[in-house]
Amino acid sequence: MTTTVTALAQDIGLARETDYYLMKEQLTQDEVDLLYKVRKFAETEVLPVVNPYWERGEFPFELVPRLAELNIIGDTMAGYGTTPMSAVGSGLVAYELSRVDGSIATFFSVHVGLAMQSIYLLGSDEQKQRWLPPMARLEKVGAFALTEPEHGSDSVILEATARRDGAEWVLNGRKRWPGNAVWCDVIVVFARDMEDGQVKAFVVEKDNPGYAASKIEGKVSLRLVQNADITLDNCRVSEDARLQNCNSFADVARVLKGTRNTVAWASAGHGVAAYDIALNYAQRRTQFGRLIAKNQMIQSVLVEMLGEITAMQLYCIRLGRLIDDGKMSDTMASLAKYFCSVKARHVCRLARDVLGGNGILLDFHVMRHVCDMEALVTYEGTAEIQALIVGREITGQSAFA
Repeated sequence: MTTTVTALAQDIGLARETDYYLMKEQLTQDEVDLLYKVRKFAETEVLPVVNPYWERGEFPFELVPRLAELNIIGDTMAGYGTTPMSAVGSGLVAYELSRVDGSIATFFSVHVGLAMQSIYLLGSDEQKQRWLPPMARLEKVGAFALTEPEHGSDSVILEATARRDGAEWVLNGRKRWPGNAVWCDVIVVFARDMEDGQVKAFVVEKDNPGYAASKIEGKVSLRLVQNADITLDNCRVSEDARLQNCNSFADVARVLKGTRNTVAWASAGHGVAAYDIALNYAQRRTQFGRLIAKNQMIQSVLVEMLGEITAMQLYCIRLGRLIDDGKMSDTMASLAKYFCSVKARHVCRLARDVLGGNGILLDFHVMRHVCDMEALVTYEGTAEIQALIVGREITGQSAFA
C-alpha cells in the first residue's frame, strides 16, 4: 500500500457525528450514554482488528469477554440478569456495532435478539431462569435455527420434525444459515410436531447427540459470522428443553417482529458509516489538482446519501418509540426493515463509487459494508417479502403464492 493510500485511509472509519436532523435530541441521557459506550468499544476494540478477521473469515473470540463487560445485553427484556433498556436503546446498540462491523452486530443480535428473546418470549419462568442469566453474561452463546435448506422466505413450511417419545422429543431434519451455530453453547431449534402439525421450539445443547453443525464456506457477506448447516439425526431432548409457550408459527413471528426493528437500526448504521467514509474521503482525495469534494457530481451524490441516512435515522427512532409505547404493528416493523435495508445497500454502493478504485480495499472499510448489506437485505425476511407483507395490509389483498 502506498503512503498516499495510507494517509487517505487513516481514521477514515471513525464516526463524524452525522446527525443532520438532530436525532440525539430525541434520546434520553441513558440512551446517549449507551450510544457512546458502544461507539467507544466498536472504534477502539473492533475497528483495529476487523479487516484481517474479515479477510480470513474467522471470528474474533477475544472480543466476547470485552463485549460482556459492557453490560449491554437487554433488548427490552426484564430480569434474568439482563440490562434494562428501551427499544431505542437496543436499536442504538445495533446501530453503533453495525457502523463499525456488521458481523459483530449480527453475532450480537443473533445471541440477544433471536436466541435469548426466543427463550424470554416463549419459555417458562423455569426455562428463563436456567438459560438467560449465563447468556446475559455471555458465558453461554446462543443461536437460532429456523431457516432450512429448502425453506427460507417460506419458513412457515418447516420440514424439520419433532416426535414425542415418552419424556423426550426426537428431532429430525436440517437447518441452514444459523449464525453462531458452529460453536454456540445452545441453539433454539424450531420443528414441526408430528402429532398436531404445529411448530414447536426446543433448546438444544451443542454436545447433544444427534446434533451436528458444519461451517458454510465461501461466504462473502458477514464473513466473521460462522453460519452453519445443521443436521438433526434422531436428536433427543427432554420435555424440559421444549419452550413451553411456543405452540404455532404465530409464536415464532412474535420473535421475528422484534428483530426487524434491530435490522432496520443495523442497516442505518451501515448507511451512516458509508456516508461518513465517503465524506471523509472526498475531503481528502485530490484529482486533477483539486479536492473531489469540490466536484458537483460528488456533492450531489453525498447529498443523496445524506437524505437517505437521515430518513433511516428518523424511521428507526420513531419505530423504537412505537415499540416502547406498545403501538408497533407487524407491518410497521416490516416497512422499516424494507426501507432501511434497501436504502442502506444503495448508500453503501454510492460510497464505494465515491472512493473509486480505493473503494474495493479493506483499508477503507466500505466494501465490507457493501458486502454485509447484501445479507441484511435478505435475512429476517427479504425486502420482497417485507413488501408483500405491507402490501397485503394496505390493499387487503394477499399476493403471496
